[in-house]
Amino acid sequence: MKIMEGKRVLILGVANEKSIAWGIAQSMKEQGARIGLTYLNDQLKKRVEPLAEQIGADFLVEMDVTKDDHFPALKQEVLKHWDQVDGLVHSLAFADREDLKKRFIETSREGFKLAHDVSAYSLVSLCNLFEDKFSEDASVMAMTYHGSTQVLKGYNVMGCAKASLECAARYLADDLGPQGVRVNCISAGPIRTLAASGVPGLKTFLKKIEEDSPLKRNVTTQDVGGAGVFLGSDLSKGVTGQILYVDSGISIIAS
Repeated sequence: MKIMEGKRVLILGVANEKSIAWGIAQSMKEQGARIGLTYLNDQLKKRVEPLAEQIGADFLVEMDVTKDDHFPALKQEVLKHWDQVDGLVHSLAFADREDLKKRFIETSREGFKLAHDVSAYSLVSLCNLFEDKFSEDASVMAMTYHGSTQVLKGYNVMGCAKASLECAARYLADDLGPQGVRVNCISAGPIRTLAASGVPGLKTFLKKIEEDSPLKRNVTTQDVGGAGVFLGSDLSKGVTGQILYVDSGISIIAS
């Protein structure tokens, strides 16, 4: 018996085959889940469409969380295929590249707002959107990073946005808990994804994990996918408001 058999999971954030969200989608599909995917815009659609076909996704729909009209359109499309949602995977993050190149103290007002809007507030909006359609024991998960709690040079405003995301997840866990919905975060080690490519010092982060982490290796999207399956399945029915680290243990090592 596959542990996610028949569960309907909406996954946001697949950009290409290197995306963490794609690793989660593959792992969940292997465990019997039905998958719905979103894409940001027409430019990325051509990359995501073949992936959706590869795993037999139930649907593929455009979703830009900075556009208010995309939210009701997303819900309408989801409800064409499913009457309820058993899982929601939030793998969305964005910061202006210029704000990552400068010192954090020089972050622009618009850049600060944009990073928090896309990376954190969107989780709140999506949970509000689907609150009445979450099944009992539904699972919501969001991707975060250790730069939320420690200073990592070059991560800058994204660290603030991820801290906001983690805090939002805890409050959402409290709001949605009475109806059985759990909300958690996965803090993955750095992976060479499209989003991560804009972070200065990525090579340094990757090298540090290979040299200093307990497991002496960088994590893969499949590693994160396995954690996603755990949180998306009934095996984690008693887990909510938590941050699950999938980072080869680097977070336990003092700098």
